[in-house]
Amino acid sequence: MDVLLTKLYEIFTAQILDVGGTKFSIATIASLLGLIILAFFVSKLISEIIRRSLLTRLRINRGLQEAITVFIKYVLITLSSVIVLQTAGINLSSLAVIAGVVGIGLGFGLQNIASNFISGLVLLFEQTLKVGDYIEIGELKGTIEKISIRSTIIRTEDDLFVIVPNQRFIENNTVNWSYEGHTCRIHIPVSVANDTDLLVLTEALLTAARHEPRVLSNPPPEVWFKSFGRESLEFELLVWIDDPDANEPIRSSINFRIAYEFRSRGIRIPFPTRELILHNPEVLRQIATAGNPEDYQNTQNLQTTKQPSPSISSASNEISTSSLRDLLRKISYFERCTEIELFALIARGYRKHFDISEIICRESDPSEEFYIILSGTVEIFSEKNNQSIATLREGDFFGEISLLTGTPRTATVRALVVDTVLFVVERQQLQKLLNEHKELGEQIALKLSERQQVLISLGLLNEEELQRSQYAALTWVRDRLNNLFGINLGKN
Repeated sequence: MDVLLTKLYEIFTAQILDVGGTKFSIATIASLLGLIILAFFVSKLISEIIRRSLLTRLRINRGLQEAITVFIKYVLITLSSVIVLQTAGINLSSLAVIAGVVGIGLGFGLQNIASNFISGLVLLFEQTLKVGDYIEIGELKGTIEKISIRSTIIRTEDDLFVIVPNQRFIENNTVNWSYEGHTCRIHIPVSVANDTDLLVLTEALLTAARHEPRVLSNPPPEVWFKSFGRESLEFELLVWIDDPDANEPIRSSINFRIAYEFRSRGIRIPFPTRELILHNPEVLRQIATAGNPEDYQNTQNLQTTKQPSPSISSASNEISTSSLRDLLRKISYFERCTEIELFALIARGYRKHFDISEIICRESDPSEEFYIILSGTVEIFSEKNNQSIATLREGDFFGEISLLTGTPRTATVRALVVDTVLFVVERQQLQKLLNEHKELGEQIALKLSERQQVLISLGLLNEEELQRSQYAALTWVRDRLNNLFGINLGKN
């Protein structure tokens, strides 16, 4: 037994390798490898401790934390490996030639691994893709969970973890939905029948978008007319969200809301149809009557009873169309608007519901929107004097003077009945509308200038100016609108 142990000792202590004048045995090599492996795990532990105890407290974003952690880990591994080798008496300069030869061999044999390694370094330090980002590469969508030197782990929407080689991110186009902020726009295609009223459709789509709580109000939703199909009109609803990870659930929720709005407004989804033209119907009629006249008569009766009645679907269309279009035309500022201008106005506004006694706008507050009452009743009253001024009902409007002149609210408005519905146009959307439709701005300026007594009571005009020039009010209104909304009324 002693002889066997002696032989084993001699084998493990026998010098089998000479590197730079330093001789190594099997035992020495094993101990060096063990120390390097230990250094690897210690470096990993130290980097994790730094990440959890220091980087997390500094509130650095998750992606940068991972990049710093990986950098610290590999720096510690490199330094500890150098220290171990130098402690063993190895002259590192003597390893340069050997490392070069080995590197060339590995470069040819392990090209993919080397490419993934370099790609991983690029991803970590370039920071265009970070841990926590929601990305799309090819048909793969998901959230980055970890970026390592060789590969990146992506968690899909089905909670599956996909390991992707880093080289794919360098060689292929990658969509980063979370880059430079967390807002993104999603497109929802919609097809409707050719006879659909475009105003009704626009209002339905925008209502569906605004009822979805995860859709941002700024930038506002938009409706785009994409093309004329063979049997349909093709539209797209564009909405902005700040949670890219949830874009599919949000898309589904909006589709549910669109279906509900279409059903309540009688908007039809197109179905493929085929038109048959009979060049000799009398021949077919003779064949049918010759076979069995009673069956032919029953078939005619059945076809007559199954004819679809357009009155049901068109009724809701007429109600919905007239409810907003006609109300807008009753307002003096919009009575001469074209269909295109009305379409743009409806697209810029939205419906808002108020409960009984809920304050709509308060006295002395800045004016940011004006309102049209679609249903319900509101009360205008003075809080300072504790006095009711007026009661407005369906079809009335308020708030336009303050919005167009930039003055604070002169009274408080509250809802008097349950579920009062108002059509709201905000200042920002009105500004975009006036920039797109100059003629509408001129119409508003002309109608507003006719309300001279109101402007005088607000202290915006004086009677002396009006007596000197009959166009003083119009000139003042134009200048006011130009300053407030950044437009150029009355200028060539």
